[in-house]
Amino acid sequence: MLGPIRSYFDRLALRAVHRSGARVDRYKLARRSYVREQLLGDPVIRDAVERHAVDKGASARETWAIVDRYVDEIVPFFNIIAYYHLGYRAAGWLLNLFYKVSVEYEDQTGRHALPRDAVLVYLMNHRSNADYVLVSYALAGDVAISYAVGEWARAFPLEHLFKAFGSYFVRRKYREPLYHTVLERYVQLITRQGVTQGIFLEGGLTRDGKLRAPKIGLLDYVLGIARDPAYRSRLYVIPVAVNYDRVLEDRTLLRERAAADGGARPSKAKQFREVVHYLWWNSARLVARRWKRYGRAAVTVGAPISLASWFERQRDLFELPRTDRLGRVQALCDEIMERIGRLVPVTPVPLACAAIQTIDREFIPRPLLLDRMGEMRALLVEVNGRVVRADRDIAETWERAWRMLRMRRILVETGDGYALLPRNRELVRYYANSIAHLLGPFEAAVRARDALPTASIPMPDIGAARTSTAP
Repeated sequence: MLGPIRSYFDRLALRAVHRSGARVDRYKLARRSYVREQLLGDPVIRDAVERHAVDKGASARETWAIVDRYVDEIVPFFNIIAYYHLGYRAAGWLLNLFYKVSVEYEDQTGRHALPRDAVLVYLMNHRSNADYVLVSYALAGDVAISYAVGEWARAFPLEHLFKAFGSYFVRRKYREPLYHTVLERYVQLITRQGVTQGIFLEGGLTRDGKLRAPKIGLLDYVLGIARDPAYRSRLYVIPVAVNYDRVLEDRTLLRERAAADGGARPSKAKQFREVVHYLWWNSARLVARRWKRYGRAAVTVGAPISLASWFERQRDLFELPRTDRLGRVQALCDEIMERIGRLVPVTPVPLACAAIQTIDREFIPRPLLLDRMGEMRALLVEVNGRVVRADRDIAETWERAWRMLRMRRILVETGDGYALLPRNRELVRYYANSIAHLLGPFEAAVRARDALPTASIPMPDIGAARTSTAP
């Protein structure tokens, strides 16, 4: 009985892979028991167990039981049917329900010219928990990515879903050396086997819209396989940048930032009521056929970066003391983060919010707003900014942004202009910050308004700015 059923699902999985045309790393299909045996037999983990037992005064049996729990927590059980038949279809339905999705590639030729034995690591900025779904959906026709996922997803049924999709879990602020040894050896094990990974380089969601400083932990684990020189020419990183016209959890992120700065944190009951209201209200809109999408969700996939030349310049990397080695890895992460920043897509709402930030008025005339948006977009195009649909008339771009700003009651239309509701200034800052670093002479005005919202901000000379940035 089980034989025909197993054969049916094997054929279903094979059809799913052929239909997608994606690369599925063989090692992702290894049984968890096999991966577990390899980890438990790892001499580095064995040494860490002995040290932990001595330091904690525990028995070897108790310490190995802890390791076994860590392995069970970290190691996924990738399922092709779950990933492509269920996950891909559900992701497509949900994403297209909420957004218009666009994907741009910086260098398609370079991606297709990669060696067959290349080990790829996708490094991304992190704006929303929807990033996992968005990037997986965008790349599903090329590769199935294994993500490093934080503890927030270790709840039923998310834990089982993420593990079925090949993701492994990471305790972000857990400092126990034994745990990090197990995690490091697992990451290096799958990297050596060519498993394609996705890492959010910022280590967590941005709370203010700006790009965060990169965290080096997971990438340092990945680079550790280059202690074997044979891997140095095989490692490639691919920068990926995402941006949205609306981040689903933007208000929650702003509250968390305010709480971190000493503000009051809303009660769990209030948060629960808000979630229930959101679900009820949007379900009613769906039923009444009044549902409107949240604008654009955009992904830019950068050109692959070979790490061979970097390793060539860092020949003594693994002979250095740990602090010196981490300093060099940090410098590499900073360079990649800067590259990701240059790839951030410019969608209508962030462009409109950046323009609003540079206008020191509570009432914004429509002609002035359109002129400012046009000047910003022209500058972005000149410096190769990833402007989504830059061919549109600027008035059409504004109308798409206006639908979202009006729906969320950020702006109200008054006569031949718009008034910004003061309680939503934080949202305008949040979206403007996502592209402020791309705006050249406009960046100072955006940042100044962010820091001093009631101050008068002098505008730069746009003519001089264009002269200085022209090729």
